[in-house]
Amino acid sequence: MYGNEDDEEDGPKSSFETYLAEGEKLSNKGYYQKALEAITMALELKSFDRVALVARSKVHLQMGSNTTALDDAELSLKDDKEFVKGLYAKAEALYAMGDFEYALMYYHRGNKLRPELEEFRLGIQKASEAIDNCIGERAAVKLKNKGDLSFFAAQEEHAKKGKGGVKKKKFGGPQQVQSNRAKVPSKPRNSKTVKQLLGELYADREYLEKLSTDTDFVHGHQNVDVYHLVREGLTYLDTRSEFWQQQQPMYARKQERELRKWKPAQRKPKKKEGPDPTVVIVQKLEEIEDALDVGNAEESLEKAKDCMKFVEPYSESELPNKEDIIGQLHGCLGNAFMDLGRMEDAQIQFEKDLQIALARQNLDAKSRAYDNLGRLHAKSGNYFKAVENWTEKLPLSKTALEKTWLYHEIGRCHLEMGNYDDAHDFGEKALAAAHEAKDQVWELNSSVLIAQAEVKLDDLAAAVESFERSQRLAQLSGDRGAEEAIQKALEDLNAKMVQSLHVDSSGEAEGNGDGEGEPEGYEGEAESVTGNSDKETHNT
Repeated sequence: MYGNEDDEEDGPKSSFETYLAEGEKLSNKGYYQKALEAITMALELKSFDRVALVARSKVHLQMGSNTTALDDAELSLKDDKEFVKGLYAKAEALYAMGDFEYALMYYHRGNKLRPELEEFRLGIQKASEAIDNCIGERAAVKLKNKGDLSFFAAQEEHAKKGKGGVKKKKFGGPQQVQSNRAKVPSKPRNSKTVKQLLGELYADREYLEKLSTDTDFVHGHQNVDVYHLVREGLTYLDTRSEFWQQQQPMYARKQERELRKWKPAQRKPKKKEGPDPTVVIVQKLEEIEDALDVGNAEESLEKAKDCMKFVEPYSESELPNKEDIIGQLHGCLGNAFMDLGRMEDAQIQFEKDLQIALARQNLDAKSRAYDNLGRLHAKSGNYFKAVENWTEKLPLSKTALEKTWLYHEIGRCHLEMGNYDDAHDFGEKALAAAHEAKDQVWELNSSVLIAQAEVKLDDLAAAVESFERSQRLAQLSGDRGAEEAIQKALEDLNAKMVQSLHVDSSGEAEGNGDGEGEPEGYEGEAESVTGNSDKETHNT
């Protein structure tokens, strides 16, 4: 279907967006190999596109290629270590590989950046439970006070076993084989559960266990190596059955029970036989956000409307978090409308999201709604309302980085409104928060904002210092474009200072009317230096 000889001769037949959408559609239907081919074609057209890399990582994960899934997830994070979808893809790949501690770290990292996203919270619970299930085994490693490296050697041996590996031992004869028989993994107590987990492999485990207890086989000297392989096979199957059981840990089973407390008399047969609504909704929300990420606002809008129709028939007893989901969907609709330039429609949706959040006292939803309204008003040129909404969001911010861009955006609005003192103050706050977050890009953005405010306040000497600091930050971050723009601003400032000195000495102005001595094209210089101030991800 994809990548045939005709394609090789004539080049790709479709656009990047088409291949990517086709791949995701095929993946949702379970056609993973065809989905993989489609997404790979998309990446041939747009190398290292991070959305496509995450999509392919998901497909690899579905196909059981965990290492390849991890490779794609890491590639998506190459240029932006805080790309949320990439962090989640990496965490999922690590979890599937059994590296629960590392997976937990990335689930936490994503949750810190986007606390409103449920998948990171669920990931934290899932990985934590998997780690807890392994604690009993880890407790077997005891500290040995022998004055040598025996403790670390024991740790290394335990780490190997914890990852599913079994240290190979050399057997000298049948007696040694017998002495090790006690270490053969015992069959888990609930055979019915194990049978469900292993599926077709259950018969293989039964055969291997029967073989390991066959005394004639065990006593055969020539069977020593085969016996070792039998033991390895049993250990592997038992390890995998334990791992697969962790794929639906306690929190998931509890949530599933709560979501499935449906009254038979109130529930339509079609819904009763259908898939778990929460699974469908999460998948639909991902599709909505993915469409917006690739610039297809119309598709995102239609998918959001479709999801709203899917959610509305359910009652609160059938879907306990129905109102929160509807609020989130209003946010999705608003973002799609805003990208399409339909600002009034977007405002209606964002305000509906806020009303639901306030009624339910959902702090994460309030933060999301205030942010969306702030961005909407800033884009529409209503800077006063933008400041009003972002100020409401400030106390709800959870990280220094989140506060950084909020301070910066509020400062930019004050600059546009002519409130230069306020713009300078918020620029200083943004710089301090960016320094706390150790984010050089936002340090650069904040420093430029401070310099702009100082120019407007006619504090030219301070503005020169701020621009020079900005230039150093641009050099450190390797942003050549920003460095050149700041250099131009410095040249214009120096020219203005020379002109000002000449005016003072001669008592005559040599400017050209209003805005005398203002560096040419200086208005909006920060935007050319720092790029679009809108956040890259849509906060839905």
